[in-house]
Amino acid sequence: MERALAAVVDGVLASGPSRKGLSVALLRVELLAGLTVALALVPEAVAFAFVAGVHPLVGLYAAFIVGLITALFGGRPGMISGATGALAVVMVSLVATHGVEYLFATVVLMGLIQIAAGVFRFGKFIRLVP
Repeated sequence: MERALAAVVDGVLASGPSRKGLSVALLRVELLAGLTVALALVPEAVAFAFVAGVHPLVGLYAAFIVGLITALFGGRPGMISGATGALAVVMVSLVATHGVEYLFATVVLMGLIQIAAGVFRFGKFIRLVP
């Protein structure tokens, strides 16, 4: 079993530029850290769902998807991605006005705008924000 896990680590995970040198011992540490963050994120996701005025399961599903996308496509060491209180407060008016059906489309559009800002290197303008 450990030999198969080592083959997966060496073959799949070690191929990415940010995953070089990932051993079975380091994988165990990373999985434990990920599990700790996931368990700590559960009450936060439920609380933000309550603030946004949606069902708590919506918050849990959203937290899972954000964690999955961040794990697959990048992030930085030590950075935890998840919902924020400021975003939950903004979503209250959207959900109250248009319903929860528009929440998914709005979040996807926000993500596409962020990707476009990254592609066009608009991050340099954030230094101008006080």
